[in-house]
Amino acid sequence: MRLNILFGGKAGQGPNVLASILGEVLVKKGYYVFCSRDYQSLIRGGHNFNVLTFSDRPVYSNDSELDIIVALDENTENLHKKNLKKSGIILRGQHKNMYFAGKLFKILGLEFKELEYELRKLKKRFEENMKEAKLGYSEAEEKIKINSMLKVSAKNAKSLNFINGTQGIANGAIKAGVDIYYAYPMTPATPVLTELAQRQLTGDFVVVELENEIAVINAAIGSALTGAKSMCGTSGGGFDLMTEALSLAGMAEVPLVIYLAQRPGPATGVPTYTGQGDLNIALYGGHGEFPRVVLAPGDPLEAEELTSQAFYFSQKFKIPAIVISDKHLAESFYTLSEKPTITTSKKLATLGRYNSYEKNPATGSATEDAEIIKKNVEKRLKKAKDIEKESKKFNRYKIYGKKTSRNVIVSWGSTKGAIIDSIKDVDVKFIQILYIEPFPLEIKRELEKAEKVVLIENNSTGQLGALIREKTGIFIEDKILRYDGRPFLSDELDREIKKRFRLK
Repeated sequence: MRLNILFGGKAGQGPNVLASILGEVLVKKGYYVFCSRDYQSLIRGGHNFNVLTFSDRPVYSNDSELDIIVALDENTENLHKKNLKKSGIILRGQHKNMYFAGKLFKILGLEFKELEYELRKLKKRFEENMKEAKLGYSEAEEKIKINSMLKVSAKNAKSLNFINGTQGIANGAIKAGVDIYYAYPMTPATPVLTELAQRQLTGDFVVVELENEIAVINAAIGSALTGAKSMCGTSGGGFDLMTEALSLAGMAEVPLVIYLAQRPGPATGVPTYTGQGDLNIALYGGHGEFPRVVLAPGDPLEAEELTSQAFYFSQKFKIPAIVISDKHLAESFYTLSEKPTITTSKKLATLGRYNSYEKNPATGSATEDAEIIKKNVEKRLKKAKDIEKESKKFNRYKIYGKKTSRNVIVSWGSTKGAIIDSIKDVDVKFIQILYIEPFPLEIKRELEKAEKVVLIENNSTGQLGALIREKTGIFIEDKILRYDGRPFLSDELDREIKKRFRLK
């Protein structure tokens, strides 16, 4: 059983809260829920929608075909009715959003008291919301008896966690002992700024918003120089501005964690949509040669784990460590049952004198001595090798699907969910790369054993594929690339994968 519900309307009409309420209730009952957001760069008006997919089995993505459309305005129906299944349902009319909540709960066979509990948690306009919800509930009929389809035990339901990538990043930073987080608002990195700002009231850390990204990274470096566990966040355009100071962190050996939340570019691009076009700048941004770590989570659990690992590497080796995500991962809600493994790191003591120039290690002063410069460069090269050796303590890549298959998919980041959902019943092995730098060279053996390899990325040039060729010498010719600002949908991807591998 797998159902897809779309909630759509103008910004301000409340499709987000409807999806959130239903998602919370379904997870408590033991269903697996995945919920994504699609919204324009507008405060009011336009067209926003959420797609909530739920099942009695783990689910990590949406489908293109819809079972129910909740249309808060006429535009939603006009835009999405082409994707409605023949047996699908459209809820429409001139009503407030909680009317549709009541109606939807009745159609799905959910008890009204479960909706009432969620409305009380909202606090605002409780009486008005209850009146609308009761009206919607009374005017609907139960059509989809989801409770009879549920195969998840009540015990398992208690272990399920409904969380998005933003919360995963924030959790990882807090558990790793972050002392200070700097940011300038830029979608889709802003939610981490908001999440941490709210939680600083009860946590032992500080959140600071500054006037631009140049100020942000330089302040973060300044805090790190005092011995603080320092982190900053931005999206692609802001990261561009940070790259000069990124090189400073590499030269001066400053432990710093950077959160890079991707959106389509170049320039302003499509600011509220998703993409994976910033992998190269995470790897190569900055001038000169210096070691860095680049980690790419594919779900909120990995976001939490890899953020803590970024702190570990930055503190242990005194380097910048980058956690690269995107809008789809940052703002989509996943249902997860696993608990994260957090990597702890010792906070460095204040190290003394820092310098942006090549320096004499004995004095900390700038130098132009050729022999010292050569030794300093070789020291940085050795550090990169030490980081690679240390990284082998962690899961640098994961394999899903049929592990003996000679049909291989390679990808990274938020594409993970749609790929896993697409290969459940086919002869395919999926290799997910978590460590972009240092790169796990072991996957070369996996690729060499394959009859056919397909690269899947949310960009137009296959940036991971280029890195694989650089590191292993293997050129992946067959690519499934999406670059329209939207994430992959599992049913569409399923058809494309079967076509590429000639599977039924």
